[in-house]
Amino acid sequence: MSELLERLDKLKNKIQEEDFLKGNGLSNEVNIHIFCYDPKDEMAVRYFIEQLVVDQELECNVIEKNLYKVFLEICDEKRITKSIPSMEEKKGKEYLKDQILKLANNKAFVDKIKPMEQKEGDVLLIFGVGEVFPFARVHSLLEAIQPEVPDIPILVMYPGSFNGRQLRLFDKLEPNGYYRAFNAI
Repeated sequence: MSELLERLDKLKNKIQEEDFLKGNGLSNEVNIHIFCYDPKDEMAVRYFIEQLVVDQELECNVIEKNLYKVFLEICDEKRITKSIPSMEEKKGKEYLKDQILKLANNKAFVDKIKPMEQKEGDVLLIFGVGEVFPFARVHSLLEAIQPEVPDIPILVMYPGSFNGRQLRLFDKLEPNGYYRAFNAI
């Protein structure tokens, strides 16, 4: 746990650095960073995020987006939330997943996640990745959001691993290719 806390402290310092905020040193690559952690540390990471968002001394503006809450908003707006349990019971999990994926697609997520206004000093913090699996996958979501959020860094809190080429959710699932991000710490 102490290693995680040290890494989170480093992350807090890093997101306030001018080079991070401006994407300096990325060789014209996109300013997307992945902070990987052991899924068993989810509660410690959530606590860190809660504290980070309310920290009045930060030299950046953290815009938090919990993918699970975004998912629920999408389902509520499409008026399907209450019918999900009965749909699963009647038609099965695969049918339910297919139907939800039609509504809660990458475009719907991006529309909810992207900040209306993006200004210097903002950091888009995305978390809740494990909670929305299999309805949202970070590798495809990042591909979709990158053109919509070109001017501020994106930081994804990821319960799993990233080797610079592939994301592996929970360190158990089949890896998905995504090569445009950088390990945050």
